[in-house]
Amino acid sequence: MLIDEFLPDYDVVEHHDIDVDAPVDEAYQAVKKLDLARSPVVLALLFARGLPTMFTGAVKPKRRLGLDEIVESGFVVLGEGPDRELVLGVVGKFWRPTSGLHRIDPDEFVAFDTPGFAKGVWNFAVSARPGGGSRVETETRVACTDDDARRKFGWYWRLVGPFSALIRRIMLGDIKRSAESR
Repeated sequence: MLIDEFLPDYDVVEHHDIDVDAPVDEAYQAVKKLDLARSPVVLALLFARGLPTMFTGAVKPKRRLGLDEIVESGFVVLGEGPDRELVLGVVGKFWRPTSGLHRIDPDEFVAFDTPGFAKGVWNFAVSARPGGGSRVETETRVACTDDDARRKFGWYWRLVGPFSALIRRIMLGDIKRSAESR
């Protein structure tokens, strides 16, 4: 998988998948047209996470939260296998109220090792299922650059991890509905 090229070793991993009764190309198009703002639950969770930055005016509420808006917020597109896999990356101090995002260029991601940070990758991979249809998978991996960051991220992830999993399950359900309605 393409994600392995960007973060083969990691401290935390979260994987979710869903079977879709649609061809691979339609499922992948549903991934590309994903809009997290369609889900009131996801919006509420992301709103709660973003409250500290809302008060500073650093982040404005959005009516759409698709891949373009995710990249605009600090993620970078690390790679894409045409109609098969998309890999996003982000660097930050996610345990801070403002996430401490550190913008980098995609070609800097793999080598980035500044102490005190965490690197995250998030992919969407679509594959054909035997007998028809497709499977959409998403995986999130996080690697911390030192022990102090690993400790801080560990506490943060104990709190946020279950909500992150919920967001991904909702997101996969939305992708499934979108692909199957085509």
